[in-house]
This record gives sequence, C-alpha cells and structure tokens, in this order.
Amino acid sequence: MQSILNLLALALILYSISLVVTSNFNMGNLLVWLLTAMVTVYAVWQKPIHAWLHGTVPGRVVLWLLAVCGAVYAVLLVFVAVSGYTNPATGQEQVVIVLGAGLRRDQPSLLLRYRLDRALEYAQQHPDVLVVTAGGQGRDEWVPEGQAMRDYLIAEGLDPERVIAECKSTSTEENFLFAREILQQRGIDAQEPVVYVTNAFHCYRAGQYARMAGFSAAHALPAGIPLRSVLTCYLREVLAVVYYWLFRSSRSGFLHPLVGLLSLNKKFFYQ
Repeated sequence: MQSILNLLALALILYSISLVVTSNFNMGNLLVWLLTAMVTVYAVWQKPIHAWLHGTVPGRVVLWLLAVCGAVYAVLLVFVAVSGYTNPATGQEQVVIVLGAGLRRDQPSLLLRYRLDRALEYAQQHPDVLVVTAGGQGRDEWVPEGQAMRDYLIAEGLDPERVIAECKSTSTEENFLFAREILQQRGIDAQEPVVYVTNAFHCYRAGQYARMAGFSAAHALPAGIPLRSVLTCYLREVLAVVYYWLFRSSRSGFLHPLVGLLSLNKKFFYQ
C-alpha cells in the first residue's frame, strides 16, 4: 500500500510540474495541485493520519465528509463523461458553431485544435453547412480566438465563404448569443438545427447555454481531448457544472467579476 501511494504521489508531482511549465493557470490545474498535495501529505504521514482519522471523533467526522464528497464527485465525473454523447448531431444541421478554447499567441491550443479538426471533418462531409468560429481575445492572445480559428480552417482547405468569425465573446454563453446575432443577420433563424463543436466533457454545459441563447434545435458534436488534459479538464468541469446549476448564467454568480481579470484563455471555470 505504501509503495502504491508513493508511486501515485510521485506521478502527480511530476504531472503538476508539467502543468506549471506547459499550461496556463486555471481551476483544473489548481485542483490537480490540491490533489497532489493531499496524496503527497498522506503518503508521507500515512500512519499518524490514518490513526487520527479512525481513532478520534473529529477524525471520523472528517473521514465521513471526505467519503461523501468523494462519492458525489465521482458520480458527477461519470455524468460529465457520459452527458457529452447524449445529444448527437443528426447530420441535417446547416450551421456549425465551434466554441473557442484558448490560443498560444496566435495559434489554436491543442485542445482547440481537437475541436477545429472535428468541425472540419463535419464541414467536409456536409458541403452546404456554414461554420461560425466563436471566441474573443484574451489579454495574452495576439488575435481574437474566432479569427485564429477561422484562419486555421481556411488553411486546412475550407472555403473562406463558408466560415464566419465571431470575435467578441468571453464565455460559452456569449459564444452562442453573439453567434445567434451573426446568423440572424444572414437570415438564419435560431429555430433552425445547428450543431456545436466542443470537447466531450464540455458538451452538457454548452448545450444548456445554447438553449438559453434561443437555439431550440442545437446538437452536440463532441471532439476528443489530449491525454495530458483529461484529469484537469474533467476535474474542473465537475465544478463548472455545479456552478451552472447554482447560478445558471455565467453573467451571475461570484466568479463573474473575475472574467476580465483572469483573461479569456485562463478561464477559471472554462466558461
């Protein structure tokens, strides 16, 4: 047991260090760092911690709280993992809305490239669809996400006439609100079937915000996720889903004042 704990702690420490070097600050990274600290502390002081948890009244209370919280978190993780595939595209949609996910200077991040490649695949299979790339500009991004996403799709062979960039939004909710405005200007009603592209873990909340924006027939096209991002994204998304259930709109709740402070590509809850 001790050797397994030591190996787990070492793996988490190495992973946490890699996040510092390769990733922007966000809630997912913070959760991994907290998990790393907890596992490392328990691995080093396992015997006294175990004795306190099982041998004292306060310890047993803490143990039960940890067990309940862990069980609830596990259930929510399963919900996030499964819900991304419960509203699949029908193939009849005439509009594809690609949600932004951060840039490295003026280039799409790896997570965003997964979305763009999925959208490109769908657009190539459906030559008549219109593509809207949605995302504004963060403080350390050289261009708006929507523009960089459009450039990426065009460079991959998509007809420029088929791709429209939305460059003002700072959250998933605004992605859909501003995309709807663009579509209305082109005579496309929000009641028409649309498909939104995001990573699978994000599909549930994206679908809720799509409906809030008035898209009554919005379907999901889940993209994959790089292996190195699985733990951070899924841990973070659980809290983001809970935050959505509590406050509904990303314009309400205690985190709204932090959106500008944290910048677009360092979204605390991946809004």
